[in-house]
Amino acid sequence: MDRIGFGAAYYAEYQRRPDIDFATMVEADFALMAEAGFSVIRVGESVWSTWEPEDGRFELDWLEPVLDAAHRHDIGAILGTPTYAVPMWLARRYPDIAAETASGHRVGWGARQEVNFAHAAYRFHAERVIRAVVGRYREHPAIIGYQVDNEPGPRLLYNTDVFEKFVDWLRRRCGTVDRLNEEWGLVYWSHRLSRWSDLWRPEGNFQPQYDLAWRRFQAELVTEFIGWQAGIVRELTGGRGFVTTCISYEQPGIEDAELSRALDVVSGNAYYEMQDSLAHPGALPRSSGPTGWVVRGPWAVTQLADLMYSSKQAPFLVTETNAGSIGFSSMNESPYDGQWRQVAWLLVARGARLIEYWHWNTLSFGAETYWGGVLPHSGIPGRVYREIARTGQELREAGGAFAAAEPDYDIAVLYDSDSKFALSTQGPLRGEALIDPDSYRHILAAFSRGIFDAKRQQRLVRPQHLLPSRGGEHDPADAAARYPVLIAAAFYTASDEDLDFLVAYAQAGGHLVVGPRTGYGDREGRARTARAPVRITGAAGVWYDEMASLPSPAPAHGALRGAATGFAEGLVASDAEVLASYQHPHLGRWAAVTTKPAGAGRITVVGTVPDQDLAADLVRWLVPDAAGGWTADDSVTVSSSTDAAGTRLHVLHNWSWDEAKAFPSSTVADMLRGRRHAPGEPVTLGPWDVRLFRSDETQDQGGSENGS
Repeated sequence: MDRIGFGAAYYAEYQRRPDIDFATMVEADFALMAEAGFSVIRVGESVWSTWEPEDGRFELDWLEPVLDAAHRHDIGAILGTPTYAVPMWLARRYPDIAAETASGHRVGWGARQEVNFAHAAYRFHAERVIRAVVGRYREHPAIIGYQVDNEPGPRLLYNTDVFEKFVDWLRRRCGTVDRLNEEWGLVYWSHRLSRWSDLWRPEGNFQPQYDLAWRRFQAELVTEFIGWQAGIVRELTGGRGFVTTCISYEQPGIEDAELSRALDVVSGNAYYEMQDSLAHPGALPRSSGPTGWVVRGPWAVTQLADLMYSSKQAPFLVTETNAGSIGFSSMNESPYDGQWRQVAWLLVARGARLIEYWHWNTLSFGAETYWGGVLPHSGIPGRVYREIARTGQELREAGGAFAAAEPDYDIAVLYDSDSKFALSTQGPLRGEALIDPDSYRHILAAFSRGIFDAKRQQRLVRPQHLLPSRGGEHDPADAAARYPVLIAAAFYTASDEDLDFLVAYAQAGGHLVVGPRTGYGDREGRARTARAPVRITGAAGVWYDEMASLPSPAPAHGALRGAATGFAEGLVASDAEVLASYQHPHLGRWAAVTTKPAGAGRITVVGTVPDQDLAADLVRWLVPDAAGGWTADDSVTVSSSTDAAGTRLHVLHNWSWDEAKAFPSSTVADMLRGRRHAPGEPVTLGPWDVRLFRSDETQDQGGSENGS
């Protein structure tokens, strides 16, 4: 896209407007959309039974008036394949396509995504409806792209045919049962297998290596499924229009970096609590943040945007985000004036090339009756529409400057879905059912939140894009130049080669920050048999072999201050400087944070999950000067990007009810008001305000890559 797309999902087929006919309603809707600055709508992905009301009988013409109206108003359309919401006639005819739970019970119909998408009968009918819908509209001038399926991977599949595919998958990878016995350590509890048919079903499994393999296999199923659909669409369209899917990042069945290889562009959901949940500084509990389908806090929205960017290390589309209250009848938030534009510009600053609200008109029926759209139940434009239209106007005026810009960053953070899978059953943090299944994301979130609280910016990087053993393209020196500071926390399923690369990165000039659980497990999620962090201890000058759960925060003091939470590794500084120690009669024997030069770089080891204060203090020590080059009141944050010409763009947010000020370090020009501000001249932000600026000075070409 040569501009930032803006719009909403539009489902004319859902709307009940007895006062006007369908054509008049559609035309009125598109007139309002055009007035609000909309340039994109999403259509068609949820209504297989409308496209194909009976087996083999297709009704395909109903969407044409909608697409014609979109084209007349210069609004592009993303057409969805309707494969995630299966019609009842298909469930009735093939009851065995229902997904099954771990205990073997079929998932009841009545919601959506209740299907075993690997089943041959489902695949036959899914392909047929894809070919019918895409074939009908592939030449329509309004179509700019295609969304295959929707929010894939919401459940793990336990059907017999899926389990048999899993056994075949293991056989291809291990070759022999003896190899599997060795890889998984099945001597334990007499789990040794004598033949492949001995492999037990996942129900009740307590073997962590089995669980890790099962999660990897399930993610590959979803990746294959989305790639299969993408291939059909490309065959039909000859490559006209991009192909994407809408990713809900908390779903258990996806490995988004692998799935995204089949997509032209990544798309995802960005749902967040509004009102006071967007206040900053904030003190939301550890359970808040990027761990569910709705996140809390501007730091968590930033984390989610950075996660979307990291899937392909490229700009992304937001195909669903809040238009108003989200969820069900008890989730009734009334967003504050300005909060829509705040989050829209935050997402754009972090790499979004489309902001698309879910959805246009609030439904009068169904499970999502109270999921607020741009228009309320009455269909009469109100405050939501006016606020969103204001954002659309600003995007028309200034959004084009961001279309070719790359988000800046001060610190890179390694994000590994595979370690997330492993730590769902071997995580070090306690949860309601003994182990916190979101241990990985809670650990990563502590560091990411510290980056945000310290007014710095992060870039999430994936092993697939960084580490040669995972298919990455960087050597250690290149990585050190591109990512001067790299945090590797909870990197549990790291191989020897991965850990050696991280040490070589530091020795080549990078600053490696090793967080909890990194280097403790191997690729099969087995605990390593050397002092931790394995293969890093010598270069880092620190080791540990004891761990402690922390039922309450433990204060830490020294050059860095704050508290340890959740979990502590008993770091012994054999040849490293101690930056923080525990203030505790037992834990005080160990270090909380250590550091040591390594070759041309440095290795810092953090042996706990830092609280907000300790994490922010660590980040300020790691990066004394932020890339954005501003100083500001506590409630103000700055997200900066750099365009292809080297010009830095700044998006300033005031996350509070109080007026606030920020001070640029160089001359900047207001992108909406036209006024210039000299270095040190105050910029005033009103309550829940956003201001956009362009630097007069251009950065060197490395600026957008390394935050320098």
